[in-house]
Parts: sequence; structure tokens; C-alpha cells
Amino acid sequence: MTPWTLLGVDFTSAPSRRKPITVAVGEVDSGQIAAPQIDSAQGAPDRVQTLGPLRVLALEHCPDWATFERQLKRPGPWVGAFDLPFGLPRELVQTLGWPEDWRAMIATYGSLSRDSIRASFRAFCAARPVGQRFAHRATDGPARSSPSMKWVNPPVAFMLHAGVPRLLDAGVSLAGLHAGDPQRIALEAYPALVARACVGNQSYKSDASRGATAQRRAVRAEIVGALERGVHGFDHRPVVLAPGLREQLIEEPGADQLDAVLGLVLAAWAWTRRDQHWGLPVDLDPLEGWIVGAGAATR
Repeated sequence: MTPWTLLGVDFTSAPSRRKPITVAVGEVDSGQIAAPQIDSAQGAPDRVQTLGPLRVLALEHCPDWATFERQLKRPGPWVGAFDLPFGLPRELVQTLGWPEDWRAMIATYGSLSRDSIRASFRAFCAARPVGQRFAHRATDGPARSSPSMKWVNPPVAFMLHAGVPRLLDAGVSLAGLHAGDPQRIALEAYPALVARACVGNQSYKSDASRGATAQRRAVRAEIVGALERGVHGFDHRPVVLAPGLREQLIEEPGADQLDAVLGLVLAAWAWTRRDQHWGLPVDLDPLEGWIVGAGAATR
């Protein structure tokens, strides 16, 4: 049987040589894949079984769309955790009168310009009470994530607009939303889930030059140490880094490479649950989608 490749993808809606899409490539040792044992009487772990390690084999960079599209067509089997939203809030879609079938909604959304999207979303927000401007998906609460309709800081609405149509064009499966190639599985991910499980709400990255502080570097070092010890909240699976990679993850102020590795941890968590709907809720909203691992972190 061909082993599964795991991918963690730090995404940008405007890839360039300065800020490419970053892909962490890894694999897990298949000898130990059982989940932690649970004492059903107490509802708490009875004993914890350390899983086989997650090995980070390489970091690959996509400075343009053609390179990213080739990544998506790499032969399976693989499962990738992509740091971009796969769906929009149902409330937003209904208010705008867009199709409530996910595939048709994506076709409508993908046909719009960014200026048109921005104008529609601004009008939606302007008509709502202060403090409730944005609509949210069901997954936003447990994930503590930005609404997928947000067009600035971060522009996740444009990440959806740029990324999801390319996933569909490449023929991959988007778990819970679209059945494509069963050997190439894409999951929506949010690296902050893993970072928070390691260091709480401490800030660990900034794209601004003034944000490259010693404090954030120390937090990145703490996250990397937690990954290596397997105390990152998503199975007790230690992360083994390729030579030289540890320093790269710690020294990069914007943490794009670290976020790709955090996504890889979520891909490994989902792979372990590949026979249980990839760890996604069976009753997820098929229009909104779900962030893999939302609400599942343990200490």
C-alpha cells in the first residue's frame, strides 16, 4: 500500500517570491496510530499512548499560481490542511440571494471580481448593528477564527476566492463539501489552533518589520519545542524536523513556514481519523464547511 503524504499549506491570495504559498511536506510512522485511551467512567484519559512521529520532510514554496496548481496535481494519496476558508456563512449567502448549494455558490463567488465582493460585503455589514457587522459560520466559535467574509486583516474572503476554485479545477476532494479524487483530500485548516494549544494567546508572528521582536522569537521557539515534544494539543505525536529546519521556523518573523508545519500537524490529526470522516463533524453545514480540529485540542 502506498503511504499517505501529508501537506500543510500556508496560503496567500497573492503569491510572490517575497511571500510565496508555503507547503510543508511530511509523513507519519505507521506503526503506532491508535488514539489516546479514554476512561469512559471518568470521561478523562486513562492512559496516553504516544503516537508514531510526524516527520517534516521538506518545505516547498510556490511563488506563483502555476507552481501552486502543480502542487495540487501531485499524485496521491495525500491529505492536505489548507489555511484558507472553504465556505461562507449561510446567513450571508441567503441575504445576498446566492445559491445555497455549495458547488453552485462557489461558481457564483468565483465569477465575481474582488471589487464586487468587497462592495457586496460592505453593504451587508453596513445594514447590521454595530458589533454584529459580520456573519459567522458555525465553526468560527470553537475555532475562534476570523469570519470567512472578512476582506481585510486578514483578507480571508479573497483567499477563498483565489484558492477554492483552484482546488476544484485540480480535481481534489474537499472533505465534507465536494467529492473529487479520493486519493487527494483537502481540509480547511487554521494553524492558530495548534499555536494556541502550545502557547495560549501569545503573539508569535508579524509581517511588519517592527513586529520582529525578541519576545515573538521566544514564543516561536516555545511552539517549536512543544511540537518536538508532542504536546501541541492534537494527539501526542512528536514532530521530527529535517536538519536545519528548527532554526528556520524560529527565525522567520512572519512565521509562514511555521504556520505550514502547524497545518501539517492538523493534517496528521485528520489522517489518524481518516475512517471517521477525517475528524470532521458528521452533521457539518454542507454550505459553510468546517475547520479541521476546531474544538478538539487537548492538553
